[in-house]
Amino acid sequence: MSSIEAIILAIIEGITEYLPISSTGHMIIASSLMKIAGDDFTKLFTIVIQLGAILSVLVLYWKRFFQSLDFYFKLLVAFIPAVVLGLLLNDIIDELLESPIIVAILLIIGGFVLLKVDDWFKSNEEFDENNPEAHTKISYLTALKIGFFQCLAMIPGTSRSGASIIGGMTQKLNRKTAAEFSFFLAVPTMFGATAKKLYDYYQAGFELSSNQINYLIIGNVVAFIVALIAIKSFIDYLSKRGFKIFGYYRIVLGIALLVIHFFIYPLTTI
Repeated sequence: MSSIEAIILAIIEGITEYLPISSTGHMIIASSLMKIAGDDFTKLFTIVIQLGAILSVLVLYWKRFFQSLDFYFKLLVAFIPAVVLGLLLNDIIDELLESPIIVAILLIIGGFVLLKVDDWFKSNEEFDENNPEAHTKISYLTALKIGFFQCLAMIPGTSRSGASIIGGMTQKLNRKTAAEFSFFLAVPTMFGATAKKLYDYYQAGFELSSNQINYLIIGNVVAFIVALIAIKSFIDYLSKRGFKIFGYYRIVLGIALLVIHFFIYPLTTI
């Protein structure tokens, strides 16, 4: 990996982490095109730089992170499914992280889902004067269910934010509330994923060189800055326009990847 490749991947991470288009999927695609997807450090890099993007949530919503213990307990409840399934399926997940074709297929499937989401949960956006918190209140059971939806993103191309936002909407949350809880849930989830990936990397006998440490620092800084912009833009757009544009984007990208793979340039790195 070069410094330019590290910056490109970090920009992609910062833009896509909070959009329902799969940040991991985009980084797999980009790293495959750069022919570095199979490298062990690349796999570590794509996970660790998510920390930079996650820190942007702490900066933008820092007041919300100090609101109550109840808030932390709900995040913990939502985080538990990812811990359990992540440990159980770790080896399978690592194999999936090398397959752009799986990414392409899931991008297309997820795209069709996003085209219909706004219609499926249209009533969530309606304001009830008799119960103004109807579509904004998150219970412990709701948090747990969102946590299970988040686990769908263990399949590259699904989108962690997309899965958890839709999970929240199935529990009658409006788009903005579901999206913000998805952002908050990303903090413990990505911290946990980063710690696990670093531990596995060292357990496998690898050591980080000075250049690789520099790449991780650069990647996190770039992802942090880009994500700050992306979060605000996404929340504003989502609140007003919904998911359809992201659905069309996923479908077009997924089809393009399949065409490239089968007719122009094989992307699979396994």
